[in-house]
Amino acid sequence: MVKLCCHCGQQRAVLRRPKTFEQLCRECFYAALEEEVHQTIVGARLFRPGERVAVAASGGKDSTVLAHMMTTLNQRHGYGLDLFLLSIDEGISGYRDDSLDTVKRNEAQYQIPLHVFSYKDLYGWTMDEIVREIGTRSNCTFCGVFRRQALDRGAALVGAHKIATGHNADDVAETVLLNIIRGDVPRLGRCANIITGEDSSLPRVKPFKYTYEKEIVMYAYFKRLDYFSTECIYAPYAARGFAREFVKDLEAARPSAIVDLIRSAERFRVPGASGSGTGGTGGKGTALPQPGSCQRCGYISSQPVCKACMLLEGLNKGLPRLGVSRTKRAPKAAPEAAAASSGGGGGDGGAGACASTQCAAGCSCQQQRQAGAAADQPGGGGSGSAAAACCGGGGCGGSASTRGAAAPAAAAGEAAAALEDAPLAAALASAAGAAGIREAAEAGGGHAYLQNKSSIESHPSARQLAQ
Repeated sequence: MVKLCCHCGQQRAVLRRPKTFEQLCRECFYAALEEEVHQTIVGARLFRPGERVAVAASGGKDSTVLAHMMTTLNQRHGYGLDLFLLSIDEGISGYRDDSLDTVKRNEAQYQIPLHVFSYKDLYGWTMDEIVREIGTRSNCTFCGVFRRQALDRGAALVGAHKIATGHNADDVAETVLLNIIRGDVPRLGRCANIITGEDSSLPRVKPFKYTYEKEIVMYAYFKRLDYFSTECIYAPYAARGFAREFVKDLEAARPSAIVDLIRSAERFRVPGASGSGTGGTGGKGTALPQPGSCQRCGYISSQPVCKACMLLEGLNKGLPRLGVSRTKRAPKAAPEAAAASSGGGGGDGGAGACASTQCAAGCSCQQQRQAGAAADQPGGGGSGSAAAACCGGGGCGGSASTRGAAAPAAAAGEAAAALEDAPLAAALASAAGAAGIREAAEAGGGHAYLQNKSSIESHPSARQLAQ
């Protein structure tokens, strides 16, 4: 028996919606999904008339449907938005070059301009080159950090007010689950926000936050949209894949599990810096990291040096695991060694610590050990200069005179930054727009893209904005 659409009652039903279990025909499905996304946009006040919005476009199903739907709804409901496509070329041969061809076809199909920025221009490296250095174990860490920042910098260079991403309900649920597994309490509630970086100059919005991936796939299929369906060649090694499979299993047993995870994260509240507990265990709570600016490039960061700068430092020094490795704890010193490091043996603590353990980057640091031993000789009167004799291969962080003291802070910063998963607050704390980025970069002097500043400023999008 043919089942008819429960809305119009005339056309044959072609699917059953996973959230509502309604059996709909194609046209009623289009109308229902588009109206749902429209209500999400209006209800959350994602946009304001006159805003210039960058639609993050990878060529995949999510970004293609987002570009199509944003164009449609902008015309239908009169949002008054200036839309354009923004793509990042990571430099992955056999994958990104093909997907960019799809994005270029979307540019012609939807009649909205496209701007492309590459890792090579921004950072001086392609992902293929990075993988050859780091291997496949941590490549997604590099790509995720660089891509988030590249989208922000590219959007700022072409004068965007907001970035719209194609993150769907499944993506948000996976991120919530990953943060639970990692024990990343501060980001657990924040990762479910429909707007991230709301107080910054370049917020990100997720119009598909409550839209199931299945429905996006069906929409693209029935609409015959042109999208690129091949998975990234490095994706099988990503930890997110395991969370994705688990969420799919939960959905199969309980279709509302995806939205339930999102709603749980939305209701989650993290105690502030005052340390007030949530009750039940007597704990002091978890303090939220305070956003600031990277001392090198000016990009927003909760640490003195942002994750991208840390990763680039390791790549440029030939130590690609510098920004992703964990620092080993210093072994407990013997009483005699402890007395020497506290000043009794002529050292001041900095030299003694470096002589008895590894530097912050985990290098063996033989030069530093030898210098520490010399400083600890009776009457040596060491003043911390031994720390400056570090081999330099580890990038201990801080100035030469303070590396010994900065090691624990640097290690804590790396551990906290390594937990990044939810989209970073998309803003530059020190400046907004292309001019501000260049000024911050010139002042910081830490990013590899500074070495390629001429190529960035000569980018067609940057020249067009300057005119």
